[in-house]
Amino acid sequence: MIHHTPTIKTLNQEYQKPQSQLVVLYGRPGCGKETYIKHFLQAKPHFYYRAREISVSAQKQNFIREIAKKYQKDPDTLTYEACFTVFREGITAKSVIVLDEFDHLIKKGSDFLENLVKLKKKTQDPPVLILLCSSSLVFVEHKMASAMGKLFYEIDFTHKFAELSFLDLVRAFPKSPVRDCLEIYGITGGIPAYLRFWDTKKSVKENICRHILSERGGLFLEAEHYLRTELRELSVYNTILTVLAAGHQKLNELYKSTGFSRAKISVYLKNLMEFEVIEKVVSFDTDRKEHAQKGVYQFKNTFLHFWFRFVFPHLSDLYLLTPEEFYGAHIKEAFGGYMERYFAGICMEYLKLMNRSGRLPTEICKMGTWVGKQGSIDIIAQDEKQECIVGSCSWAKETMEYASFEKLEALAAQAHLNAKYFYFFSGNSFDGALKEKAAKDKRIVLVDLAEF
Repeated sequence: MIHHTPTIKTLNQEYQKPQSQLVVLYGRPGCGKETYIKHFLQAKPHFYYRAREISVSAQKQNFIREIAKKYQKDPDTLTYEACFTVFREGITAKSVIVLDEFDHLIKKGSDFLENLVKLKKKTQDPPVLILLCSSSLVFVEHKMASAMGKLFYEIDFTHKFAELSFLDLVRAFPKSPVRDCLEIYGITGGIPAYLRFWDTKKSVKENICRHILSERGGLFLEAEHYLRTELRELSVYNTILTVLAAGHQKLNELYKSTGFSRAKISVYLKNLMEFEVIEKVVSFDTDRKEHAQKGVYQFKNTFLHFWFRFVFPHLSDLYLLTPEEFYGAHIKEAFGGYMERYFAGICMEYLKLMNRSGRLPTEICKMGTWVGKQGSIDIIAQDEKQECIVGSCSWAKETMEYASFEKLEALAAQAHLNAKYFYFFSGNSFDGALKEKAAKDKRIVLVDLAEF
């Protein structure tokens, strides 16, 4: 099992509290919610019910049937209201009620939540932990408050499953080279359900061919299935995402490339951001805004980025060629460039770890990127005195050259940053001139994969 340690720890901390609680636990499909719940429930008195997308009356019938089975009652003589009494009478120690995919329970005419809140208030000695779980980001973050009404304020704690960090992935695949881990992360985004397909005995290319490009692969149609869980009109979304993956990141560029109106694109971009498929990137705030771009859109969902960058535009070849032929034709040469962004993100994670352990020349409190009109700064890490570490990251180039320093220094000046240190991250190596400069200039730090 790939453990999400913070989630397990958080749930256990909530369980140890002496009072009854109502807790919302949610994450995107594939986050491993069910596995973590199963792990958490071990050795704890519990009742688990997974809601279906059915009518209110059918939902109640299913709930009665499962309560009757759990507590050995006759379902034909058990009323819906009596189920909550049965549960309360059966508690001898702090128990857990899990209502999974609870968004299906909140429908017009349903009084599930009212009964749960009554149960929470009446059950205090011993107490009960009620977990409301969902795999709908859009519902929990944008619709739940209005759907629950005043009962929303009965929620004691909300926890969201984050994607696994790069460090989590490295720990999960201890025998894999760091380069492989970086590339796996740049494809799967640290989603546990995707990582379970990965065979660490095979190369990254072999895993892509077997699991993503093969019709028998577990991730072959995952992108379409995932989008359909929350979105309609896939023809519009697919068009926008294909254009975005091709590098057209501004609203005006999307308008010119898709043929849709700006108003329509804005609505669909908003929906994609709510579903966490994309995000809007705003440059690090500096005194010189005239050289920065106002904001660009990029993929937040890593796997969808991979799919729309490499696979979706070439669906005809996907069905015509073998997976290996497709990889050679459409992925092999461009994959290094695609990885640049994800390498930069992992370099940020590296700096955060170094900062927490006090191994940076200054204590940083703010981090971001600067998207300039004439070039971008991959990493800006600023301390309380507004002194900065600026960073440049290169994954695909065989050698990071001295010119990288000159370019970074110029961009930092253009952005009006007080750059005190220059960090260079390479997925391969550095040229002699840059190494010589770093040996003489203590402001310059070179980091290669060995450091990771």
